[in-house]
Amino acid sequence: MQLRIMSFNTQHCMNFVTRKIDFEIMAETIREAGADVIGLQEIRGEGEHRGEYEAQAQILGEMLGFNYYFAEAIRFGGVDPYGNALLSRYPITRADTVKIPDPVIRLIPGGYYETRCVLSAVLDIGTADGLNVLVSHFGLNPDEHRLAVKTVAGLIPRERGVFMGDLNMKPGNLKLRPVRKKLTDTAAFLAQGDNGYTFPSDSPNRKIDYIFVTKDLEVNASRVYPKIASDHRALVADITLPSGV
Repeated sequence: MQLRIMSFNTQHCMNFVTRKIDFEIMAETIREAGADVIGLQEIRGEGEHRGEYEAQAQILGEMLGFNYYFAEAIRFGGVDPYGNALLSRYPITRADTVKIPDPVIRLIPGGYYETRCVLSAVLDIGTADGLNVLVSHFGLNPDEHRLAVKTVAGLIPRERGVFMGDLNMKPGNLKLRPVRKKLTDTAAFLAQGDNGYTFPSDSPNRKIDYIFVTKDLEVNASRVYPKIASDHRALVADITLPSGV
């Protein structure tokens, strides 16, 4: 069985060019890429400021005819939800929101800190155990990275698993080692000439978005999707599940 996985930081569905909320260009990007399972970061939920804080995962899911789940990481001002989301062509049989602990003492004085979470879900893809999916958006600071990696490492399944997101970490960051020990980075399967850079979308110069899979899954290809929709370009990976799974 083959699946196309996408990780996409939508910057709360803001069109990079017009700087306005644009659900159509986000849905268009997903549709054109032919993605089956999509992990979204920087997604808003329905909040007090309804003109700006809408149920974005639901809106995109209904536009695409996909199942959806929103994982709230934080409420800005205590009233406006923000976090990660999952869109899936397949039924979502279980979904949870796992909070990443905040650093007790902040390592970077004056640094921007924000409570983060991991979306953990299981999809019914017609196999015995389904597909386990983790989606996250890590913080900006090293102490946040350490706690985020520790949280994710404790959630990674042994088999049939995907972990994706905007990790705000470059590939050589040693704090990613616990994840790399358990999972395969699909960036190893990028086409020649594709450096995996996703940010900023108009002139990408860094790789901070990732799709990892468990060792039992075969990676067929990986690529950065060229469309400029958000401030990040989407990352796509084609995977194959072992026959008989």
